[in-house]
Amino acid sequence: MYQVLSDQPDFIVISKSVNVHFHSQDGSAGVIAQAEADLGYKLYPVHRLDTPTSGLLIVAKSPQAANVFTKMFTEHKVQKYYLAIACGKPKKKQGWIIGDMAKSRRSMYKLLRTTENPAVTQFFSQSIASGMRMYLLKPLSGKTHQLRVALASIGVPILGDKLYGDELSGRCYLHAYSVHFTYLEQDYSFKQQPQFGKQFLLPECQQLMMNQWQSPNDLPWPSKD
Repeated sequence: MYQVLSDQPDFIVISKSVNVHFHSQDGSAGVIAQAEADLGYKLYPVHRLDTPTSGLLIVAKSPQAANVFTKMFTEHKVQKYYLAIACGKPKKKQGWIIGDMAKSRRSMYKLLRTTENPAVTQFFSQSIASGMRMYLLKPLSGKTHQLRVALASIGVPILGDKLYGDELSGRCYLHAYSVHFTYLEQDYSFKQQPQFGKQFLLPECQQLMMNQWQSPNDLPWPSKD
């Protein structure tokens, strides 16, 4: 269900497995409730991941720490980086995806052309196989389904995303890969490669993660068009 990657005095960093609920539902414990039961103390989540998304979560150990992190997230002082895989040819191979988001049919959202309170995402992409690319995504806002909607909006819904795409796969290929932040004047950086999904385990993906995309925070991210 999850793996504890770092246990700090005020917070823990865990890696959530794919298809694990964040909140408890249907009589099953979510990842936070399960971690509380395993660790034996109360946890205070400060951000979340969708059920099909795997990867890094910061979880505070006290209300005071949670308040600090909530303020940091609100002020965009926690930088998160995600990996995704999609089939098809995108409208652009790197750059920015910007637009307001609105509720659509079912539980979906859609990206609008307006920019009153936009979702903002930067990205790189690289070919990993014929007709398939891996994306390194840097969200600069925190909207629901933001990255899933962003890639769908440029014509390449995430592989295995049952809500926004039609490419069947063993998992939704979206993974919270890395986080960087400064907490109480100390810098922190955490990274975890995806552990599940045969496409993520392709040699081409592994080489990208080990070489060009090893330090996402240090990359020359594309400027606005």
